[in-house]
Amino acid sequence: MENKIDKLANLVVNYSLKVKKGDRILISCETLEPKPLVKALVNKIMDLGGYVLVKISDPEINALINEKINDDILDNFAKRKEFEVDNFDAFITICYSVNDYIDKKRNSKVISKLSKMTQDIDHIRINDRKWVLINYPSCLDAYKAMMKNDDFYEYAMAAMTMDYAKMNELIKPLKELMEKTDKVRILGPDTDITFSIKGMHAEPCTGEYNIPDGEIFTAPIRDSVNGIITYNTRSVYHGEVFSDVRLEFKDGKIIKASSKMGKQDKLEEIFNSDEGARYIGEFALGFNPMITEPMGDILFDEKIKGSLHFTPGQCYDEADNGNNSMIHWDLVLIQREEYGGGEIYFDDVLIRKDGKFILPELEALNFDKKEK
Repeated sequence: MENKIDKLANLVVNYSLKVKKGDRILISCETLEPKPLVKALVNKIMDLGGYVLVKISDPEINALINEKINDDILDNFAKRKEFEVDNFDAFITICYSVNDYIDKKRNSKVISKLSKMTQDIDHIRINDRKWVLINYPSCLDAYKAMMKNDDFYEYAMAAMTMDYAKMNELIKPLKELMEKTDKVRILGPDTDITFSIKGMHAEPCTGEYNIPDGEIFTAPIRDSVNGIITYNTRSVYHGEVFSDVRLEFKDGKIIKASSKMGKQDKLEEIFNSDEGARYIGEFALGFNPMITEPMGDILFDEKIKGSLHFTPGQCYDEADNGNNSMIHWDLVLIQREEYGGGEIYFDDVLIRKDGKFILPELEALNFDKKEK
């Protein structure tokens, strides 16, 4: 297992962040469980001449702070965020899941105010700094994936340390095709939605920011989305668990939302966060061959082979459609046959059916032969 940890640390330091002498790196870590990875990262960063600071937190304490936060102390939280952006060149965030409902009592109104106060700071951190987000395998993740702990650990490490440089080469024909496409249509069970991506940049995600990775994203023209989409995976957001979220769009805007699991008032609260929360900021296709089943953890689920995510909220600078929001809620639809199937058309040409790319130039992204 030490070899797997070392391989992951090497990927983050030398491939994702490309750390060099003098770089200032902040590692934020939930619990001490990821300690072996943190030690490996510290060793590699400092051997390269970088400066590293490690911040270890506890999810329960963080949840308590989010519950007790009030207007009088918001400035202090904003200043802390500003300090980190001003004093570090790169950020490594290591998540460790312990409870999907841990943030259920968060003070949503005050946290929304903080998000508005720090939008510019967060924009700099996301778009002008280097960063990596890692989900270190936990017992809760293993439970949700319905695996033994040891088996899940092996599975997660395989997904996180695959050959991303090779993936980056294989993705180039899809990037080229997306950047030539105008109209997109997605069909599936209780799903028929159309939108335009004309003139939008398509950004490959192959291990530079998220670990695990394996997607390509763009954004729809903001007002072009029409129709219905029904997602078929669970999603945890703001301390609530939702499933089978169904969204109806007219001229880009979500005009109706429902879910089979999760309170309707909480769902509406998310989409009423601000104006941009009812518009889409990201459209992405997932294709990590090592990730095939949902587990209710977005860092894994949005990379599922044969999936897509269609994300209400903030867009990214790389695919800027003008939508601004304090939320960015990745919701995942798996289109493989065993999940009900589905089709994706680019300019009326079928490019993916039942989760498999069918154009010859895209077939390599099906990864029919899994990596060892």
